[in-house]
Amino acid sequence: MINVEVNEEALVSKLRIEDPEYQKWEQEHRNLEDTLMSFEAHRYLTPEQEVERKRIQKLKLVAKDRMMDIIRRTKVGRA
Repeated sequence: MINVEVNEEALVSKLRIEDPEYQKWEQEHRNLEDTLMSFEAHRYLTPEQEVERKRIQKLKLVAKDRMMDIIRRTKVGRA
């Protein structure tokens, strides 16, 4: 199990350097996380802010899914 995690970490490190698509989605994910953190700074959110927070959470999940797809595609390509 640890070996699989190490291999995936190495793959992610490689993708961060070599794959522009992965880089784009990782940056998007990071930006959305930063935006979500700004919502966390508020004690209460207006209904509009809550809707926006949910929308950003969904976009963040999409970015994460895209990153995972790239990882899976890369693994299959190596096999």
